[in-house]
Amino acid sequence: MGDDEGGLTARDLVPAAGGEWHGLLFDNQAVGLPPALTWTFRVPFEPIGGVPAALEVEWVPLAAPGWRSMAGLSARSASFAEPAEASVHHHGHHRYDRVELSVSEQDGPRVRVVVTVSGDIDALGPSSITVDAWLTFAGIRVQLGDADSASAALERLASFTDVDGLTEHAGAPGVAFHFVPAS
Repeated sequence: MGDDEGGLTARDLVPAAGGEWHGLLFDNQAVGLPPALTWTFRVPFEPIGGVPAALEVEWVPLAAPGWRSMAGLSARSASFAEPAEASVHHHGHHRYDRVELSVSEQDGPRVRVVVTVSGDIDALGPSSITVDAWLTFAGIRVQLGDADSASAALERLASFTDVDGLTEHAGAPGVAFHFVPAS
């Protein structure tokens, strides 16, 4: 891992406990974006100089049969937002162009992900970062223009993935419905 001068080094980015992963079923009818289920993986790092840091990989298109069946899935993105977006959050939002992500194991709601991001767009420092971390499932949000109730949202989600074991979590932000594992 070559690091550019003047920024962080890959050695500064040490994965910490407490990471999470979640799904998002989203559409944007105003611009003609059809519904799609994507996944987000967030790996916190140990604080750097007392400041929190984390790697977040969003909009990952994994065709998962269900939230309990993620092991063995993988995705690549050759360019930022085509389709995945990878960023390191540390004193700002530092984007990485390319993503390679695989879910190597699953233990109930926890998955082990191995992710490499490369192509330091915003000059954070490391030209590539590889992390191997266990993350805990935080549910699936459904934000669709035509889902106006939790039951409608869950029905639409069921057409994309298995919803067995999920229940509505009150208090989802904005116009989304949030489904989490039943206790």
